[in-house]
Amino acid sequence: MVCEKCEKKLGKVVTPDVWKSGARNTVEGGGRKVGENKAISGNKSRFNPYTAKFETCRICRQKVHQVGSHYCQACAYKKGICAMCGKKLIDIKNYKQSSA
Repeated sequence: MVCEKCEKKLGKVVTPDVWKSGARNTVEGGGRKVGENKAISGNKSRFNPYTAKFETCRICRQKVHQVGSHYCQACAYKKGICAMCGKKLIDIKNYKQSSA
């Protein structure tokens, strides 16, 4: 769960999305050029496991699976916060947020 501001920081996949109306990398949406090789042009947002440093969660000290995140998905869901910046997304007062 990430906020709208942090959605831009998320990595992008090389393969095209199947669902056309909400896809980020289709020709109609202006997200992709015709004949563009995504493996070559999308190098900056491509995941590299050797250079990426995985942080630990600020709450439970578990390794975070996403580069740039400070909270693991379980803690972010339980607290109702963004996994990357920690911004409050939903009020969890009337919810029972459990990952089990």
